Amino acid sequence: MRRIAILNVVGLTESHLGPHTPCISSLAHKTSVSTLEPPLPAVTSTVQSTILTGLQPIDHGIVANGWHERSTHETFFWRQANSLVQGEQVWEALRETYPSATVANLFWWFNMDSSVDYAVTPRPQYKADGRKIPDIWTTPSELRSVLQNKFGQFPLFKFWGPAAGIESSAWIANAAIEVDRLYNPTISFVYLPHLDYPLQRLGPNHRDVPKELSAIDAIVGKLIDYYSKNKIEVCILSEYAIEEVDDAIAINRVLRNHNLVSIREENSREHLDAGASEAFAVPDHQVAHVYVRQAENIPIVVKVLQETPGIEFVYSGEERGRLAHERCGDIVAISQSNRWFSHDWWLDASKAPDYQATVDIHKKPGYDPRELLLAKGWRGSAPRIALKLLLKKLGQRTLFDVITIDPKAVKGSHGRTPNMGAPSPILIAPECAKKVPHSLPCATLKELILDWVTCSL
Repeated sequence: MRRIAILNVVGLTESHLGPHTPCISSLAHKTSVSTLEPPLPAVTSTVQSTILTGLQPIDHGIVANGWHERSTHETFFWRQANSLVQGEQVWEALRETYPSATVANLFWWFNMDSSVDYAVTPRPQYKADGRKIPDIWTTPSELRSVLQNKFGQFPLFKFWGPAAGIESSAWIANAAIEVDRLYNPTISFVYLPHLDYPLQRLGPNHRDVPKELSAIDAIVGKLIDYYSKNKIEVCILSEYAIEEVDDAIAINRVLRNHNLVSIREENSREHLDAGASEAFAVPDHQVAHVYVRQAENIPIVVKVLQETPGIEFVYSGEERGRLAHERCGDIVAISQSNRWFSHDWWLDASKAPDYQATVDIHKKPGYDPRELLLAKGWRGSAPRIALKLLLKKLGQRTLFDVITIDPKAVKGSHGRTPNMGAPSPILIAPECAKKVPHSLPCATLKELILDWVTCSL
């Protein structure tokens, strides 16, 4: 068996190869470069599950980064239990032929309680007094203290939120090297998210992107050097590519204006009542799952969405194709290339839920890229943030409402697929791979990875 490291450099495309990515480009020149065809939606959880299972969302069930549970009328984003992924995963298939093979998963999603041998994933502590303490969850459990004793506390607030930056990818890379030193896994899956942050904050064509490319390239270069010295083949891939956007579609506000969304008011704030709504949306970047209470109303909702500016595609029934799992919305809406979907339903900003201006990935019924951006003026200013942090350290409860609610602040998004006009993510194959198509579906990677490891070329 060969040993392989799969580096997931989020947001990377073939257009990024060049002078700002010398380490990545050097590997590309030695091996081969292909474009990947991600499933719909081209978002983290769905694409990763497709790569790891070789299945489409209709079979593995990960229809987005989050979805609505019809039985409980609750919407969940960023759950971590591996049991949510349906179908055989690549490490399970590998062990059928090679029982001694081992796999490490560093920060690819749905990592908790999976059957990998070594796992590291973010898992903050939520204290009763409202504090959120950065932490990780690992297999084996003692690996948690080994990594944090050596590299410091995992920089959770550099992994997501307005301070997200290169520090989290650097920590993950160091952890990947340490896991390899300790356990010598046959395959290492390593998630490096840094490039995703500036591409969404600034947009893919911003003048500062080259600087950010250089930053992630240095970290990838460190990993390539380590793996090469230890005779480990390196594969680099990305899940999706970012499109330039300039505004969002407030899809639940659209549905509310057609008397389809039900709202309840609590403490002068408006909350979406999913169980009482005739139709509501769960947005995820450029794709939104729309759940409709009564099937006979689906055509009505479809017509509303088709007539909404900024929406390019509206699918229902069999049109949902490979996304039509039971978790899928009754309708799937896809934005135009320069738009993304917000979950906003309020007509007056003062009526938005109190969590809206905070980083709260579990309360918001939709992915919110605005969490990467501070509010302008006093609300997002350094003195006010410092005051909030001081209050928290003193044990005071305070709302950390420093995030913008302006949808136009976001400059990059994803979710659309290349056949809809989106750019393609990249695959840089390991040196052992001699024949890789110029373009291939993400679902074929599971078998390719098995071939690379087992030398079946």
